Amino acid sequence: MCLARSKPRHFVAVGIAFATRGLSAISEWSKKSTERDGNSMATINHPSRETSIPAARNPPMSLIDRTLVKLLVVDDEEDFREAAELYFRRLGYQVVAARDGHEALELAKNQQLDVAVIDIHMPGMSGIDLLARLLEEDHDLQAIMLTGGGTIENAVESMKRGARDFLTKPAKLNELDIVIQKAYQSGRLQKENRNLRQVLQQISQPAEIIGESKAMHDVYRLIEKTAVTDKPVLIQGESGTGKELVARAIHRRSALANQPLVVINCAALPETLLESELFGHEKGAFTGAVASKPGLFELADGGTLFIDEFGELAGPLQAKLLRVLEDGSMRRIGSVKERHVKVRLIAATNRDLAEEVRAGRFREDLFYRINVLTIPLPPLRERAGDVALLIHHFVGRDWNISPAVVQQLQQYSWPGNVRQLLNAIERAKILADDDAILVENLPSEVCGQVKPAALVGAAQVDLETLNKLHVEQIYQQHGRNKSRTAKALGINRRSLYRLLEKYDIQD
Repeated sequence: MCLARSKPRHFVAVGIAFATRGLSAISEWSKKSTERDGNSMATINHPSRETSIPAARNPPMSLIDRTLVKLLVVDDEEDFREAAELYFRRLGYQVVAARDGHEALELAKNQQLDVAVIDIHMPGMSGIDLLARLLEEDHDLQAIMLTGGGTIENAVESMKRGARDFLTKPAKLNELDIVIQKAYQSGRLQKENRNLRQVLQQISQPAEIIGESKAMHDVYRLIEKTAVTDKPVLIQGESGTGKELVARAIHRRSALANQPLVVINCAALPETLLESELFGHEKGAFTGAVASKPGLFELADGGTLFIDEFGELAGPLQAKLLRVLEDGSMRRIGSVKERHVKVRLIAATNRDLAEEVRAGRFREDLFYRINVLTIPLPPLRERAGDVALLIHHFVGRDWNISPAVVQQLQQYSWPGNVRQLLNAIERAKILADDDAILVENLPSEVCGQVKPAALVGAAQVDLETLNKLHVEQIYQQHGRNKSRTAKALGINRRSLYRLLEKYDIQD
């Protein structure tokens, strides 16, 4: 009996020994195989699928900075979900995972997602229904659909609903990683193209800053200094001095020159509309919000936002703006999602913000945040010699303008600065005959301050007499030579003949 009982024990022991040696051999083979092949795969088995994970020693190819990507993984299979979450987190993704559609929607409410990996076949809400709900809230989300029983019908339906790609299981996670990276690239490109189209609708071609005075050379020096940084810039100056031109010059010379420059004027919009323009809104956030709309901060993400008439911002908007400047975080109106932007801010104002702070009309903390670099713009009356340059620039080559007109324009104080000068010349072009601008074409407020030396102390001289005296004087100075007289007056011979006839000036 004892011998009979001991025999099975002997066979069991032998079997265990062989099994142990076999497992050791398999383990040693696996180790050597791993050392030989850097692309060896570790495998997680599951009754319904298997998931292959590349060895961490050789991470998959990187097309993007994965740390920028917010990834959602939705799958009812716990093994796959946890393995995917761990794998993608180790690669650097910002990963959140959900076991079903309802949990996924809750996660999506409170954060901005870039890519979602969704299993089609889940209990309760299907993956295709979840896809539709997610895209309804965020059109920029890139979705990748997974299924263990992939069919053409599933693929077609997913693509119709807006999915970026479709994969069948078992899915290798390193291959899925490449698909996620390409989806993120595609979504980012679509967003940038859409934002640039919206930006292009707001901006015009860059204009040139004209001026050679010492005051303007000081401005040019400050533009070059501030362009190389990403710090906020405050441009201060009277209305019409060219603050937007300076902002555009800073942007063009900066490292962000290839990124969007978005412009907004606070004085042109009421407070409620201004908040929506800056920060955006969600569908149904207020009456008339029939669709979600990104704000200008989102459109300018990665570039520059220029806020003109910065001193007109109301108190609540100042607080929201301060938060964006501090950490780049913001929320659309009607949304609880935290969004992050990286924007270089340039602000402009014709107010004395330091005085506004003392009067309690402007936040002191926001003033110190924006007042890192300041560029003061001189009024036109303090820019000696620049008026003539601006006149000839605004008039253009196809127009003639006499020295008398230039002299009168130079003697005016220009309280409206460069903008007023431009408007005066445009008005003169409209009223002028043919292509010659005369003193009589200038606005009355400009002519009212003109006091030519030859007429100082005279009783009352009207504009027609002033024009006639000037043309006659130049005509005599050039020996009544019509070609030289026309050139001196800055007009063509045909215009000179017309003036001589008009003023009855004889040869």
